[in-house]
Amino acid sequence: MSMFDISERAEKYRAQLLEFMDSHVYPAEAVYDEQMRAAGDPHFQPPILEELKAEAQRRGLWNLFHPYAEWGPGLTNLEYAPLAEIMGRSHLAPEACNCNAPDTGNMEVFTLFGTDEHKEKYLKPLLAGTIRSAFAMTEPAVASSDATNVELSMVRDGDEYVLNGRKWFASNALHPNCTVLIVMGKTDPEAAPHRQQSMMVVPIDAPGVTVLRGLPVFGYQDREGHAEIDFENVRVPRKDVLKGEGEGFAISQARLGPGRIHHCMRAIGMAERALELMCRRASTRITFGKPIAANANIQDWIAEARIDIEMIRLLTLKAAYLMDTVGNKEARTEIAAIKVAAPNIALKIVDRAIQVHGGAGVTDDFPLAMAWAHLRTLRLADGPDEVHKRTLARQELRKYRDVKADN
Repeated sequence: MSMFDISERAEKYRAQLLEFMDSHVYPAEAVYDEQMRAAGDPHFQPPILEELKAEAQRRGLWNLFHPYAEWGPGLTNLEYAPLAEIMGRSHLAPEACNCNAPDTGNMEVFTLFGTDEHKEKYLKPLLAGTIRSAFAMTEPAVASSDATNVELSMVRDGDEYVLNGRKWFASNALHPNCTVLIVMGKTDPEAAPHRQQSMMVVPIDAPGVTVLRGLPVFGYQDREGHAEIDFENVRVPRKDVLKGEGEGFAISQARLGPGRIHHCMRAIGMAERALELMCRRASTRITFGKPIAANANIQDWIAEARIDIEMIRLLTLKAAYLMDTVGNKEARTEIAAIKVAAPNIALKIVDRAIQVHGGAGVTDDFPLAMAWAHLRTLRLADGPDEVHKRTLARQELRKYRDVKADN
């Protein structure tokens, strides 16, 4: 018996989710495009998405990510992995099932570190899918791949903190249902490097919070938006500090571990769909008297895609298994490895699928161009490749710390 055998309950969810994708999600993609075009607003919440959410709730395909049975089915990371992969095949499925970033990570933060008031005011509506949230950590003025660089100031003033600074790439902040931000800033510049930061809960409509713009990503204005936000003398009550002053870095690490692997799971789903589209296109388009699929180089691409997908799936499952059995900290090597491997490999497969589609591949007639933009961005989100490689290299070098130099 393999350690990666899918459990009976996960298999049940998997079958239900596959049926939901075929009967509702894939057919909704064209309707979604039509409603977005008609609205003329890149951040419009189309009715079809609310219909999908209602249907997913009705089917019990809701909050599948949440590890606590109180709030969801209580699946392990290993059980959730194949489900996240399936949802990754369509850009509509994660939100339809209330399993979309950054809300998943924020819900876990509220679950672990939020007060009873936070849970009532924000966690419950997030779990119900009636509001959305954003995570404000990255800053335009510093290299945010090193989180200790974050410099938005959080100055204590009696029973409040006063926030001043600028954030960007706060994903979801332009979603019309976004009501709350989790903001990371600096409360004590004199403390040890990893104890200078704190995280606070800030309503998006708090006085002094200004959403300046949505940042385009490869020319796309993603529906949920990637916002640049200005904080000018924003007053935050002391009760809205999460976990305590100086705990910001620790919270960010707790939040980003599961978030990173969720991204990787979805990337595999995206790669699977790209491979399917590549095979369909190559089998039906004729060039120089034969199907494109008859060309040896295209067959190589298809074969390599299958090999690569199986490899990154196994590494993802290993990381998920370790997270479940020995914890996120002990699984950090595998999490770092898959965070580098999954987006890069999925990106290569999508790129080749685009090539097989010819000019159509770079249009919005197929989901490939959007998938390419998303996956290329994912090589930066939740830590760039280079930071994760640094983690991996340090882990490897630690084994040789006591090796003597050769004479």
